[in-house]
Amino acid sequence: MKKLSIILSVLALGFLSFKTVDDYFEVSKNLEIFTSVYKEVNTAYVDEVKPGELVRHAIDGMLNSLDPYTNFYSEAQKEDYLYQVTGTYAGIGTSVKYIDNKVVIDEPHEGYPAHDAGLLPGDIVIAIDDQDTKDKSIKEVIDLMHGNAGTGLKLKVNRPGKGEMQFTIIREKIKLPNVPYAGMLENNIGYLKLVSFTPGAGNEVRNAVSDLKGKGAKSIVLDLRGNGGGLLHEAVNIVNVFVKKGELIVSTKGKHVEENLYYKTLNSPLDTEIPLAVIIDDHSASASEIVAGSLQDLDRAILIGRNSFGKGLVQSTKSLTYNTQMKITIAKYYIPSGRLIQRLDYGNKVNGRAVAVADSLKNTFYTRNGRPVIDGEGIFPDIEVELEDRSKITQSLIRNNLIFDFATQYRNEHESIAPPMQYDVDEALFQEFVAFLSDKEYEYTTNTEKLVDELKVKAKEERYNEDLLSEIEQLDAQVKAQKSNDLTQYKEEIKELLEYEIARRYYFDKGMVEISFDDDEDLAHAIEVLSDLTKLSSLLGNS
Repeated sequence: MKKLSIILSVLALGFLSFKTVDDYFEVSKNLEIFTSVYKEVNTAYVDEVKPGELVRHAIDGMLNSLDPYTNFYSEAQKEDYLYQVTGTYAGIGTSVKYIDNKVVIDEPHEGYPAHDAGLLPGDIVIAIDDQDTKDKSIKEVIDLMHGNAGTGLKLKVNRPGKGEMQFTIIREKIKLPNVPYAGMLENNIGYLKLVSFTPGAGNEVRNAVSDLKGKGAKSIVLDLRGNGGGLLHEAVNIVNVFVKKGELIVSTKGKHVEENLYYKTLNSPLDTEIPLAVIIDDHSASASEIVAGSLQDLDRAILIGRNSFGKGLVQSTKSLTYNTQMKITIAKYYIPSGRLIQRLDYGNKVNGRAVAVADSLKNTFYTRNGRPVIDGEGIFPDIEVELEDRSKITQSLIRNNLIFDFATQYRNEHESIAPPMQYDVDEALFQEFVAFLSDKEYEYTTNTEKLVDELKVKAKEERYNEDLLSEIEQLDAQVKAQKSNDLTQYKEEIKELLEYEIARRYYFDKGMVEISFDDDEDLAHAIEVLSDLTKLSSLLGNS
């Protein structure tokens, strides 16, 4: 207890170097209050308490009151922290998921130990180094799989339809690529998928674009969908592939003058003229928004897809005592037009929740060619593509892992399939899937069913006559009869997901990307605009 008081006192003194006298008093007072509360709980609480857990909950509660991006990492969480910063860890190179309270291999990454050993999606993990995985959490299983590079791992799995199998795998340093796929499309259009901004992302994009140009690419599609961001300087490096040296890409403004920084491109570009389309969605965030937003502000690329996430905050990592780490929001970033794309205001919460910037507080800025853009709402694409929501039956099939399970069964029964861009789930295979579902549970309620149920309740509450109630019951029966045809009605939607899930079992990252090409509405718009350079020039505001 005395040790904690000394530590807190030292922390309080540390605040004096950058706090006013009033602020220092407030900090010192509250640390003293915290010490008193901790002392009373530690000495008087009816049950034994764990000091480390108490303080950790206090730290987490404090940081949770700020924003979701300011986090504390204990010494035990050091590997998680390093993976977030570097994208590197030591393990066997696979993701796992929970299905029916079992830990299941989800995606062995191609070229890494799990894939090389022969693990397949759908394999049920029974034991790791003779430790039963039953009742273990996903995190506990991942921790067992991780370890020092060069160390061995015994893995026992149950492969559906095949039985139990034992694997001995040597852990390696795992560094997944930022650009898992780059290839050619029609009309001499090059395409590359960027999934993260860990160290080296800029070089990976530069090399991918160079390779695509070597294969004849006359224009480029950069796909940032689902990319939650990463290192700011890598975002600048990626933009630098397409814009000249010395161009301001992003500036940051924080509480202290040393956090007010300007990031310009430092290298010679690869190609400042090649037509460029960037695809974004609501999961494109942070560094992805710097890339997309700056290319839009500089009128260097056409943006296609949906409104981005809206994260305009900058985090810095700090090393703390006892090998702990902290990631803390220190500034906001602004892209070339001067706009801040941050959507939620964490400094002015309502009932404990951050609220979106009010429309009345949003400002209009202008791209280099004079096109209007708005701040405070993420990045809006130049060509917005609205996607239909998945049907209720499809959502249920996904939620119950039935498409995943069918693909597992299919992979275990078929050694190979056609290449992704030639593969198609035909009618015969779809009927196999329908038969597979015959003894499976996947209950769901359609919106129409909900409305009819509400109508029944209201009619009874308002005492409508029996004739009307009878008609509502008939309507209910018609709705349920129509629902029985949902598998047929939404066949094409379900087939797309079957193709995706099956193709990734054989072709991994390449399969996941290429199998979607023929059904990708965003990509279709990108190909259309890049195939009409006059239209592209007009959209970018070129006179």
